[in-house]
Amino acid sequence: MARYTDASCKLCRREGQKLFLKGERCYTNKCAIGRRPYAPGQHGAQRKKLSEYGIQLREKQKAKRFYGLLESQFRKYFEIANRKKGVTGENLLQLLETRLDNVVYRLGFGTTRAEARQLVTHGHFNVNGKKVNIPSYIVKVGDTIEVSEKSKKSVRFKEILDITGAKVVPKWLEVDQENLNGKVVALPEREDIDLNVQEHLIVELYSK
Repeated sequence: MARYTDASCKLCRREGQKLFLKGERCYTNKCAIGRRPYAPGQHGAQRKKLSEYGIQLREKQKAKRFYGLLESQFRKYFEIANRKKGVTGENLLQLLETRLDNVVYRLGFGTTRAEARQLVTHGHFNVNGKKVNIPSYIVKVGDTIEVSEKSKKSVRFKEILDITGAKVVPKWLEVDQENLNGKVVALPEREDIDLNVQEHLIVELYSK
């Protein structure tokens, strides 16, 4: 599958805000957006007035990059959200939040979503006792996510917890760091999602 391979910090600079794509680095003075708070490229520092379409596009790109998805994947989630009852924009964010790779990241078992995705793909996690290596797997209320017994012995997970140990886990999840497992206790509400995006503009963009 195609994947963005350029510098992650360029994505944050392009969207004008931290997307926390580099893990611990994003919280230090090494963060690129703190040192160069303008878009990358020769003309990045020049301010441009965006059209209505441009504003909607930036919101979509921001959300897509925050979760590390390609356009085709993101569009698929929008179509699913649009068919569900309720507010389409909130449905979309809820779907993205309940992807297994994002849940692993939220539980603190990966320093970034990219690392969490890789760990899931390599088979380090079980859901309800069964190995799941599909990052896009959607978890449900009551599901238990656990690092596999073999992987619990890995030095990498100790290193990860040393970095993420003080991380605040959202209230829709429960985590047991000592036993390297977590549980989905509720579906995320909009106020539980720390993405600074106007999701209604994404809906407007795709509804044209």
